[in-house]
Amino acid sequence: MSTADPHCIFCKIVAGQIPARKAYEDDEIIAFHDINPWAPVHILLVPKPHIVSMVEVLPEHQPILGKMMVLVPQLMRELGVTDGYRQVINTGRDGGQEVMHLHMHAMGGPRPWARG
Repeated sequence: MSTADPHCIFCKIVAGQIPARKAYEDDEIIAFHDINPWAPVHILLVPKPHIVSMVEVLPEHQPILGKMMVLVPQLMRELGVTDGYRQVINTGRDGGQEVMHLHMHAMGGPRPWARG
């Protein structure tokens, strides 16, 4: 598993080289507010190791991906989302992935949303 890509914006956020409005951080995952939100609450959960997309996920990534899934309900509650939310992982350019570092969108809050 590679640990970082020096050209990746999310790796730079993980390294503290680019500021982000953090919602959560531990040794494996960082979560921060999207700079172009689709919903009233829109955070990105990013594994700290550089994994390009779901296409590159290996069995060894299962614990960190499972942790991301379990973390979303906790973060949504902490951010005041009380009536449901969406979790989305875009995979590859044709799947709408804009940053080539695996990340999960968690979006919630009163509808209608601007997009999504």
